[in-house]
Amino acid sequence: MKKQILIILGCCLLWISCSQTKNHNPLEIVLSSNDSKIKKVMDSIGQYEVQIRYTHIKRENDSVFFKDYDFQVDNQRYFYPASTVKFPIATLALEKLNGLDSLTMNTLFYVEGDSVETTIAKEITKIFAVSDNEANNRLVEFLGQDEINQKLKEKGIEGVRISHRLSTDNAYEITTKPLIIYLNDSTTTTSIPIINTSPVPLVEKGVLKGKGFIEDDFLINEPFNMSLKNKYPIDAQHNVLKRVLFPEKFKDAEQFHLSVSQRDFLLSSMSNLPKDVGYNPKTYYDSYGKFFIYGDSKENIPDYIKVYNKVGYAYGTLTDCAYILDSKNNVEFLLTATLLVNKNGIFNDNTYEFEEVGIPFLAQLGRELYKYELTR
Repeated sequence: MKKQILIILGCCLLWISCSQTKNHNPLEIVLSSNDSKIKKVMDSIGQYEVQIRYTHIKRENDSVFFKDYDFQVDNQRYFYPASTVKFPIATLALEKLNGLDSLTMNTLFYVEGDSVETTIAKEITKIFAVSDNEANNRLVEFLGQDEINQKLKEKGIEGVRISHRLSTDNAYEITTKPLIIYLNDSTTTTSIPIINTSPVPLVEKGVLKGKGFIEDDFLINEPFNMSLKNKYPIDAQHNVLKRVLFPEKFKDAEQFHLSVSQRDFLLSSMSNLPKDVGYNPKTYYDSYGKFFIYGDSKENIPDYIKVYNKVGYAYGTLTDCAYILDSKNNVEFLLTATLLVNKNGIFNDNTYEFEEVGIPFLAQLGRELYKYELTR
């Protein structure tokens, strides 16, 4: 009788152990790493405003299944998204082209007052290769802030507020500049300026940051107010990525409506390295815009690993939103993460710990999850 009880007890303990293993959060494992690049952040987690979402991808026959894991994700806690907003803007620009007869992604145009003649395709290439701010701003002139926000909301992507262009004097201008579009070599047409809604201050937690900021070369000893800036939370970033990579997982109304060639072009742009599109690899090394796994190294990324992503870094905040694919070892996962590295609490002083703390943390986070996926 005692032997039977012991056997039953042993089976129960084994079942509990297996159940716990099955239901554990892999982020808890990787974030407990003894690696100094992880520990430096985790030992003082309160100051770094870390948010992470990791998605394990499981394929069975022709079906794809997601399992999401979070660490401190809070869509009501504000972080500055910086250049990550360029991803949905680029995607929506391609989608808008499908409703226009006069413009394709290879049609030549320029923005009124701008000396650069370009195409939507060229601007998207620059956005993903070297995170060009002017390229992003031209697409904002094409779309308008209201259309960006409304289209994302219609697709079930909540909490996004694009209110301004990037690094330009007219950042918050609510009326877009017209585009002068070449119908042929000698004939142009001009788009109608779009009047957008003035942004309303955000009330989320964390819109007042730090203890001071630099303005006109003077230190202002009060928190830096980000309430009028762009908002693009982790949940929204991850959902945009899922819709682009796995459109079949979503209802038609929730998808980005891109042609096959547009989507192929977008994915190629997202995964391209700067050298793939003509940039000098000495200045724009492989990991220039790839923080996860490779961000703290200037070595070449192996050909069998593709990173489809968009990074952002400004005001001491680093963010990466990526789909990582290892075709050699059949590994794939989604990862979106952000952290703030501003030890002195002063904004606009260009004294941030990007290289010392932020990028090494994101790189090691990517490596730890990649190793975890390899051994699943």
